[in-house]
Amino acid sequence: MPIYELRPNEIVAVEETNFNLAGIQERRDLQRLLRDHVEVISPDTLVISEEFDEWEDAKRRIDLLGIDKEANLVAIELKRTEDGGYMELQCIRYASMVSTMTLDQAANVFGRYLKRIGRETEDPKELILDFLDWEESNETLFAQDVRIVLASAEFSKELTTSVLWLIDHGIDIQCVRLKPYRLDNRVLVDVQQIIPLPEAATYQIQVREKAKQDRAVKTSGVDFTRFDVRINDELHKSIWKRNALYLVCKRLCESGVAPSEIGALFTWRNNAWYFVDGMVDGPEFERLAKQKEAEGGPTFDARRWFCESEELFQSNGKTYAFSKMWGGKNWHRAMNLLKDTYPGFRIDFSPTS
Repeated sequence: MPIYELRPNEIVAVEETNFNLAGIQERRDLQRLLRDHVEVISPDTLVISEEFDEWEDAKRRIDLLGIDKEANLVAIELKRTEDGGYMELQCIRYASMVSTMTLDQAANVFGRYLKRIGRETEDPKELILDFLDWEESNETLFAQDVRIVLASAEFSKELTTSVLWLIDHGIDIQCVRLKPYRLDNRVLVDVQQIIPLPEAATYQIQVREKAKQDRAVKTSGVDFTRFDVRINDELHKSIWKRNALYLVCKRLCESGVAPSEIGALFTWRNNAWYFVDGMVDGPEFERLAKQKEAEGGPTFDARRWFCESEELFQSNGKTYAFSKMWGGKNWHRAMNLLKDTYPGFRIDFSPTS
């Protein structure tokens, strides 16, 4: 189906082209651009490697290797050809080869990739945990599946038939068509997921997610349940536990409740908050907290606190950061305590269905 340009008095088809005629090369251009904007073909994906080849046969490489929000690995194969070649066979081979990757191995791979692109000062494992919104590592939930994304200018009938058969047999694989057009001196790209159709993909995701949750309950001692939280008439759906508790405390503080008052409720711990003197932003808070630690105060690890500028609270000449560490029964204990102590806020919470 062509793309049309609407003009004042006519509708004109935009000229179709191909990547070769447009001077767009597979690795130098297409792969580079999609690496930095992977959401175009695979939304909610963190790229952890490019040209991944860390196995015995170094001739075989995954164009882009990523992680999605469900902690699955994502193997992405790119072609600028008009039929996709044999990319489904390549990517199945690659997917099987990375299927046993652990979280620590993925962090090591990501670390080498970060160094290559000039971001070696960043902690790869923390970036992965933050992307997944996990409070702690969980090897059981990591890489339970490998998703395959094939992106090409077009796909042959043989390839699409193979992909449909693989989907019927439980392989999570998508075909994304990148159709180039030329308009004046610009190259436009029509991006369409053609297999599976988006409506069918939604159903498949729901089925896989339900199966994954069932496996997690059986095999993992860590509770990854999300919650729907209501504060007065404000409903927040499907949020992680630590974010839910932070949100309740945030609303209380915004309504005039002092952080110290909230912290005093949690009698079983003395580190619900970390504070520094003065009204400061995130970077200054971290600097002062490290200084406070160096002078004999409580230890400070920014990864364990809500300490971005927009997450901090100011009260009585101090700046407070709320803890992210609320494991086990203590989370329920804290939520119920806030609910009972501040009934005027009509706090309620329940597991997301």
